[in-house]
Amino acid sequence: MLQRLIVSSVATVALSGCARFAQLSQLPDGYYSIRAVSNDTLRQQLTMPRMYVQQRTDTLAFTPPATTAAVPPTLLYQLRGLEEVRLLHRSFDLDIFSIPFKALPPRQGFPVQLNTNFNAALYVGRRLDFYRLRNRRLTPFRARPFIRSNGFGYGLFGGLGSSIITPDLTGQHAVTDYEGFTLHGGAAFIYDARLLNIGLAAGVDHLLGPDARYWAYQNRPWIGVLFGLDLN
Repeated sequence: MLQRLIVSSVATVALSGCARFAQLSQLPDGYYSIRAVSNDTLRQQLTMPRMYVQQRTDTLAFTPPATTAAVPPTLLYQLRGLEEVRLLHRSFDLDIFSIPFKALPPRQGFPVQLNTNFNAALYVGRRLDFYRLRNRRLTPFRARPFIRSNGFGYGLFGGLGSSIITPDLTGQHAVTDYEGFTLHGGAAFIYDARLLNIGLAAGVDHLLGPDARYWAYQNRPWIGVLFGLDLN
């Protein structure tokens, strides 16, 4: 019960932090896929699905990719009223994250095990950032751009960790309880809030040392919760 309460509390705090990070004041310059535009005139003028987008206060500048030596024309659009523009940015993602909670399934008569030992990994994958831009009226006389961003990632990871090794978990081959050194790898799905990432990981552990071939969880799948720091 205490372990479930700790997991729930940490997840709540992390998700609350993600909600704060999801609101931006400035759209990063870059190439975006145009997902939706509420203004009919602008929708007709955006003839390419992917364009270079820049934010200039309350105005968006759309520039198509250069296909010739000539400088491509830029389309300017000022956010008005309740009109909305939705964009998608795809990028490469490189993170370092920890796995504070790792659940190992029942094995050889042992119930579900919760591993809270040190686990760290390097993650490489793809990130999808979704942006929704519109004007928010602060007073009857003043409005400012409002940007909401949500990011998701998926990819592979590999890293180092540790696990408690006991005689019972090794068929009585280990002579005492000790903390074994492990390598782990697998796949992860991440909610990306730019500064803080939270997600789920599924992987396997590989124990190093003489008891590896006898360990009940050697190369067996597990599911874990991860927290990470964005490196790019």
